Amino acid sequence: MSKRDQYIATMKLQLDELDAKADRLEAKAAEVKEDARAKYKEEMAKLRQQSKLSKAKLDELKDAGEDKWEAMVAETEKVRDAFTHSFNYFKSQL
Repeated sequence: MSKRDQYIATMKLQLDELDAKADRLEAKAAEVKEDARAKYKEEMAKLRQQSKLSKAKLDELKDAGEDKWEAMVAETEKVRDAFTHSFNYFKSQL
């Protein structure tokens, strides 16, 4: 497996793990009191949007030519890091 393929596989695994954690967090948020539920649903929608953006960046990375690879890696990591940060913040609010 090339370094590029290994990187893509690792990034996909990290994003899939974050999605699974988000699923569990969403279930936990559904158990909160009614008045807080709307806020959590809104935050969860933002988290899901970041997940979609992260996966779209990963797809772009897969399709990137060698000339754009390094720049795409940095962009993909920034998007993943933002998703991770948002997830951790949301988790801390529950």
